[in-house]
Amino acid sequence: MTSSKTKMQKNGENLAAHHGRKLLRFLEHKKDSISPLLIVTHDYPDPDAIATALALQYLAERSHGIRSRIVYKGIIGRVENRAMVSLLRIPVHKIRPSDIKTYEHAALIDTQPDFENNPYPRNRKVTLVIDQHPSVKPPFAQLALIDTECGATSIILAQALLLSGLEIPKRIATALVYGILSDTLGLYRAHRADIIQTYLDILPLCDMRALIRIENPPKSKKFFSTLKRGLQGARAFRGLIVSHLGEVEHPDLVSEIADFLLTYRGMDRSLCTGRYKDKLYVSLRSNRLTDDTPEILRDSFDDRKEAGGHDMVAGGSFHIRGKDQSEERWQEAETLLVTRLLKRLRLPSKAEFYAPFQQEKSQDAAA
Repeated sequence: MTSSKTKMQKNGENLAAHHGRKLLRFLEHKKDSISPLLIVTHDYPDPDAIATALALQYLAERSHGIRSRIVYKGIIGRVENRAMVSLLRIPVHKIRPSDIKTYEHAALIDTQPDFENNPYPRNRKVTLVIDQHPSVKPPFAQLALIDTECGATSIILAQALLLSGLEIPKRIATALVYGILSDTLGLYRAHRADIIQTYLDILPLCDMRALIRIENPPKSKKFFSTLKRGLQGARAFRGLIVSHLGEVEHPDLVSEIADFLLTYRGMDRSLCTGRYKDKLYVSLRSNRLTDDTPEILRDSFDDRKEAGGHDMVAGGSFHIRGKDQSEERWQEAETLLVTRLLKRLRLPSKAEFYAPFQQEKSQDAAA
């Protein structure tokens, strides 16, 4: 990687442009020989994955007539994500068993062949991988474009489109802008100048009214009831705030509440869990620049491959096995997770957590 960076610096090319050019050369070489292409996002796709998939679909079709289908496993749950798909008319589909058989070529977006968060067969070579997460091992793919410092996978496709000379439709630009903003926390995690420049180059092409509507959609009563439950059940200790949501309408709520709890004054880290079907979904967030948050969460899991993330954002899920998924079994899993996290953070295993928001409630009542 060091020699690659040095070479790019000598050529006056930034890393985002380097990956964009590699993608364009690959498509030029393959052309319609990889058509039709199955574009597979990670499970429960977020705006970054959806935007990257949409941009790849447009680039492949407009430049070389490569037909494709965008698929995902799970649901698109978060209200902002659903608004994005609806307002920008993004053709995403739930994956079908027949898709794997029908499509000889596949591109994995914002995920990799050895990750546990996508439905593609582990033993089958993919055509293309575009991702920002560190690899478990070198991806089994014809071309892997992995930039662990880009902040958002959308950056790679935005740069490729800008370099292609193609007209970039408003809805594609809007998707990319939202994908970049959502995964970089409003550019807070954009640590390279080329990331900011790519965003600034694509921003004038987007539909600002649509972007505002996506970022501020009306939220359901269930969201607020989940938020209330998350606040009432929250416990804090030495800058760590933890909340177990119980059953959730969709897994995206877990990360949404974790993000929200991290904004509480005095908190450095937030852990949130939620039960969905037979899995416990977990989100860990940090404000500490020195934290390797994905590694911290992996160390708290039985199977490290079931957790991942980047920088100060991490998430994962694991099955609660067996037919008897009693309340006791769920609570045991939640307690064990917190115990392991405390150990990993070198905090006392018998930490005396306090309920910050319940205390505020009693104080308000007294007032």
